[in-house]
Amino acid sequence: MDGEFLDQQALTDRIERLREQHETLNHEVDVLAENGVIDQLKFARLKKEKLRIKDQISQLEDQITPDIIA
Repeated sequence: MDGEFLDQQALTDRIERLREQHETLNHEVDVLAENGVIDQLKFARLKKEKLRIKDQISQLEDQITPDIIA
């Protein structure tokens, strides 16, 4: 049971780090948008990275939350 708790803690820690990265990217995207987005390629890459991180967060959260069979 202890190993399971550690695994969940590791997943929770990873999710928190990803959320911080996502928030940082979100801020960068907002700054670019406010400045009129001079570099469209950078803007697109940042948004794509944000989506990739959001998908990772969802996958990790699914591992923590057990499926409920109705």
